[in-house]
Amino acid sequence: MAKKIKKIAIYGKGGIGKSTTTSNISAALSVLGYKVMQFGCDPKSDSTNTLREGNYISTVLDSLREDPNLKADKVVQKGFNGIFCFEAGGPAQGVGCAGRGITTAVSLFEQQNIFQDLDLDFIIFDVLGDVVCGGFAVPIREGIADHVFTVSSSDFMSIYAANNLFSGIKKYSNSGGALLGGVIANSVNQPYSKEIINDFVNKTDTSVIDYIPRSTTVTQSELQGKTTIEAFPNSNQAKIYMSLAQKIAAHEISKTPSPLAVSSLRDWAAGWAKRLLAMETGEIQDVKEGV
Repeated sequence: MAKKIKKIAIYGKGGIGKSTTTSNISAALSVLGYKVMQFGCDPKSDSTNTLREGNYISTVLDSLREDPNLKADKVVQKGFNGIFCFEAGGPAQGVGCAGRGITTAVSLFEQQNIFQDLDLDFIIFDVLGDVVCGGFAVPIREGIADHVFTVSSSDFMSIYAANNLFSGIKKYSNSGGALLGGVIANSVNQPYSKEIINDFVNKTDTSVIDYIPRSTTVTQSELQGKTTIEAFPNSNQAKIYMSLAQKIAAHEISKTPSPLAVSSLRDWAAGWAKRLLAMETGEIQDVKEGV
């Protein structure tokens, strides 16, 4: 009987730190002794950069253009601590759907039995943005992933993208789609940031799996082309990523979220804006609850 591979999809608005978080999760899981593949789904093909110290990796779509009979193992490279690194890539600029690389790559790997041959414990899909583009809904729509996590800060557009993802998960939940494991709260340094995210997950019947503070350690690591786990393994930030990885490894039960309607989301955000303004003017002293 083939070993069960745990497949995790991590979403998040562009620029929110999704790939940074994903790569540190992969690195931490490998340090914990798991065999990990990070599956880059972004057409920019930069998901695995810090696992490979910035070295170029040929994408599956680029490689298939050169060789239609491509062997999948030719586009898999080993990175930090033996992590298998892979970039799906995208179509030629201005042509086709950016999600095509995901479906093509998954089909190629499954046909050639690569996932099982590599004896993986985890596949971590690093997925761009939300699910407005149908291609990026593939990991949840097709049931390719077992559990979905989203990286979000307290910024409105980040929460807006997370809410869109929740809508996509709910849409496909009755047809075998992957469910939500939780929110990874990123760049949470101020008390109000934590409370905004906490209020959002409460209103959408979800939960935060962990809080990740903004840290110069991450910047210093990435300037070296490395994850924090590799560059500063004894730092507080590395310990936080290790804790997050342990929680993801132990996670078993995901659920269907209850996304807010766009009008309700905007009303909720406007309420928080008023509350934060009242904080600044001294009308209220703390931010313990949302509105």
